[in-house]
Amino acid sequence: MADEIDYDIIGNDMQLVEIELDPSESVRAEAGAMMYMGQDIKMQTSTGGGLFKGLKRMVTGESFFITSFTNDGDGKERVAFGAPYPGKIIPIDLSEVGGSFLCQKDAFLCAAKGIEVGIAFSKRIGAGLFGGEGFILQRLEGDGLAFVHAGGTIIKKELDAGETMRVDTGCLVAFSESVNYDIKLIGGFKNALFGGEGVVLATVSGPGTVYLQSLPFSRLADRISAATGLGSQSNRGEGGGLSGILGGDKNF
Repeated sequence: MADEIDYDIIGNDMQLVEIELDPSESVRAEAGAMMYMGQDIKMQTSTGGGLFKGLKRMVTGESFFITSFTNDGDGKERVAFGAPYPGKIIPIDLSEVGGSFLCQKDAFLCAAKGIEVGIAFSKRIGAGLFGGEGFILQRLEGDGLAFVHAGGTIIKKELDAGETMRVDTGCLVAFSESVNYDIKLIGGFKNALFGGEGVVLATVSGPGTVYLQSLPFSRLADRISAATGLGSQSNRGEGGGLSGILGGDKNF
């Protein structure tokens, strides 16, 4: 069973999560995410279960190593983790969502000891061929708290059975295992060439929970690179349309 941890999310647009650990409790985090910790917190970096698990994390966009923070003292201690870019931190209690949840690769921030961070592949061939990062997903498994990070504003959608929504592939952050996920091409030559939204969209169908982000990091990176004259280097397949092909500002 996962450790039962208390937490507080601090901030609005550039958030951090502060976790309170009782004696002997632990939390695991992506390497480099820690901001500060109490004097009795012991930090230990490892592959988190062997070479194969480290390699699986690398495939999902995380680092090869994962760091554990354990309270070795007699009283409560705190450790805090910061998000890597402006956005929100989403707490997910896996015991309330069936014991597992899927999220885009590199979304994982930290989790209670006992939560496993694995890899999941989309079951749909369309997602594999055109989905970009949507093809490789992270699977969070366990019965405790996990925290994922997303850019901009976060929207939580509760989809009924059979309810379908089409989403920009970069804006899809996380969703329940019960949600059916696929990638579909946008119809029409002009939509694909001039739409500026990419040639594919993610289709999610309920029942289940879906989290969306308003500002994928790749979109922010594209704007910065366009403004600095470095060109568009989107890594989520978002830079679609003629503007994505030319690599310039999409507002033309």
